[in-house]
Amino acid sequence: MKHTARQLVSSLTMMMAAAGAAAAAGSPDMPQIVQKDGRFALMVDGAPFTILGGQAQNSSNYPLALNKVFAAIKDMNANTLEIPVAWEQIEPVEGKFDFSYVDALLAEARKNKVRLVLLWFGTWKNTGPSYTPEWVKFDNARFPRMLDQNGKPIYCLSPQGEETLKADKKAFVALMAHIKKIDESQRTVIMMQVENEVGTYGFARDRSPKAEALFNKPVPQAVLDHKKSPVALAKTGSWKEVYGDYADEYFHAWSIASYIEEIAKAGRAVYNLPMYVNNALRDSTEDPVKPWKENFASGGPTYDVIDIYRAAAPHIDFAAPDVYSPDWKKFVNTVRLFQRQDNPLMVPEMSNAAEYVRYTYLVLGKGAIGFSPFGIDYADYSNFPLGHKATDKTMVEPFGKIYAVFRGMDRQWARWAFEGRTYGVAEGDDRQPQHIDMKGWKATISFREWQFGEREYFKNIKDVPAGTEIPNGGVAIAQIAENEFIIIGQRARVKIDHAEGKPSMWARVEEGHYDAAGKWIMERNWNGDQTDYGLNLTGNPVVLKVKLGTY
Repeated sequence: MKHTARQLVSSLTMMMAAAGAAAAAGSPDMPQIVQKDGRFALMVDGAPFTILGGQAQNSSNYPLALNKVFAAIKDMNANTLEIPVAWEQIEPVEGKFDFSYVDALLAEARKNKVRLVLLWFGTWKNTGPSYTPEWVKFDNARFPRMLDQNGKPIYCLSPQGEETLKADKKAFVALMAHIKKIDESQRTVIMMQVENEVGTYGFARDRSPKAEALFNKPVPQAVLDHKKSPVALAKTGSWKEVYGDYADEYFHAWSIASYIEEIAKAGRAVYNLPMYVNNALRDSTEDPVKPWKENFASGGPTYDVIDIYRAAAPHIDFAAPDVYSPDWKKFVNTVRLFQRQDNPLMVPEMSNAAEYVRYTYLVLGKGAIGFSPFGIDYADYSNFPLGHKATDKTMVEPFGKIYAVFRGMDRQWARWAFEGRTYGVAEGDDRQPQHIDMKGWKATISFREWQFGEREYFKNIKDVPAGTEIPNGGVAIAQIAENEFIIIGQRARVKIDHAEGKPSMWARVEEGHYDAAGKWIMERNWNGDQTDYGLNLTGNPVVLKVKLGTY
């Protein structure tokens, strides 16, 4: 393992060099996202960091509610809490800011040794203005709402509202300045989400006179450079002339992204934390991608308009999916569509229902910078049927078991992911085996297996292993050397064969864990029955350090 250790040191040195180059605007120890060969790392305290997160309920963002939040985060073994900061709570009276909640939140996070990702609920939260202060909500003259095709105001604030943007930006800058003042040296807050699930349901775009005038103007060159039309139309011209039936959605995406850019840019000028946008999804299996038909939130950063967001909002690091459909094919497609050469993968919000637990392995194995189920607190509120019915420990424990084994190696895992060494699968709804192609090796992951023997030996056995009533198996693998692997998983069987078909066998299979210093601690060595039929992972997540050889 000395060779592997040297490799990790060398890799970390290269990453630190990349981080230094990316840190021209501040200290290299500031949280930041760095890129190498289309892969990404979130650097925290100068080293790669994996967000093993939990997102609190929307209304748990008050000092007296935090005890129910951090209790759940502790039981989940999470290293990061995602939690809102609402415009209405920090500026209830225009121009008078109250950061007492932010102060209490950071104090509790430090006491619990948890990092924070703050979610700015400003102009838009789930497309609506519900978290704006009252002095914004009900003043349509100063803070205009979008207009529909009949000229009537709708529920959503207009992205063309200059006074709205000015006020939101002022509040966000004040928040960032306060975070810098109280946290610059400790870096409890590692990232910011700007707005929340933007766009509009039921309306393609704003039809106000100002919006109509912009819609009929030529498409900005930056958008043309990033986003090609799905159909062959004019290369330049108005939005309709260039994008045809896609024009309304694309224009709305550009309008909202441009608005968010102004807020992010101003905030980062004060305190340069990484920033991202999240979105409610459109169907990830639609091929080809069709124009908006009232079937998703138009204008949000869905996978088909990431290019427009990149053009309009360069101060936003990435777009991220919020996932509330357990369908395996859709989940896998969503991960694929958001993990791009110019867009790091993170799942900042996901259902906490039991059928989603398996996706922890898929997302972290794919090299995501972070993963965070939603509703992680003990408030008496359940988001069933989109989430778990329970609001107690039974809701967090399945995730907590997985986080527990990742927690001791979250830094190593982030390094391996940045080097492109990690892989992951989640059990499919079809319950069929899956294959992973690695460097020189091929893994086969099967599910609903007994620990002893092959299925063909016991064709008369109709029973299935306990705990496999729903698809809940998963495996994440890191290839840490040419023939060495770290395997983490549950309710799955893992077999690894040489990619060229050379005869191979397990050289050593150690069960163990990484300590706080990143040192591997062996607990026992698997052999005999424990390896004769592949590596059988039960309902309790396990970490294996595996070496193979050929003969």
